[in-house]
Amino acid sequence: MSAQAKFDEFSRFEARPMTPAIGAELIGADLANPDDQLFEEVHAALLQYKVVFFRDQTLDRAQHIAFASAFGDLEIHPATPADQPDPEVLRIAHGAKSRGSENNWHSDVTWRERPSLGSILRAIELPGNGGDTLFANMVMAYDRLSDAMKERIENLVAVHDIARVFARRLDKAPEELHDKYPPVEHPVVRTHPETKERLIYVNTGFTSHIKDMQADESTALLRELYQTAWNPEVQCRFRWAPGSLAFWDNRACQHFAASDYFPNVRVMERVTIAGDKPYFDPSA
Repeated sequence: MSAQAKFDEFSRFEARPMTPAIGAELIGADLANPDDQLFEEVHAALLQYKVVFFRDQTLDRAQHIAFASAFGDLEIHPATPADQPDPEVLRIAHGAKSRGSENNWHSDVTWRERPSLGSILRAIELPGNGGDTLFANMVMAYDRLSDAMKERIENLVAVHDIARVFARRLDKAPEELHDKYPPVEHPVVRTHPETKERLIYVNTGFTSHIKDMQADESTALLRELYQTAWNPEVQCRFRWAPGSLAFWDNRACQHFAASDYFPNVRVMERVTIAGDKPYFDPSA
């Protein structure tokens, strides 16, 4: 079935692919007045395109939370202030006193035993230009590997560690974070639980090393795998505007928030949907 035939089946919006590799804008979707058909079609589009984008939306914070909750239970991030109303919302704000630091290729919260299904990010305040978010299709990144590399990595396990990023951001000792969020092990090649596609599941943010591998070999192999996300041919780039939202499948893609707008202000709010434990199915 062609891409055109696939997205012509949607009744609540038109899906316009961003690139041949990943991403689509869902034109005409009204997230403030959703129904079961809209949720079903957004979910189908998410699986097909890995990340979907919405323009000209009018959601407030409560509606943002309600929309996300239709896709599963919501997470509370440890970086959310304890006294913040609506703790499901992670507010990401940068300006003259805070340069954006999300400008690396990563998947969200892979330091959890059950990393997120996906995240829905809403623009609150934007710079005049800059601050785009890029996305990489890690299924395609895996497919482009040589057969020898696929065979080499398919049974490897990597360790993911919250302290690599959040020890500094939360001003906590790694040991303190590990008391609540100990390092976890995930397969280097993950099987997507819904599409059954294989994908590369290591990232520069949270992956510390490959289990049972010499440090220098682990570092070299991880560097090579990280770089698969850097290829523009597996990417799309989204330019934010007021009323924009992005919903990405955290199991299938990585993202990179460009921090080129400093010292201007960029404020976003993210609601994250809980996922399941990653696994590798050699028969899939």
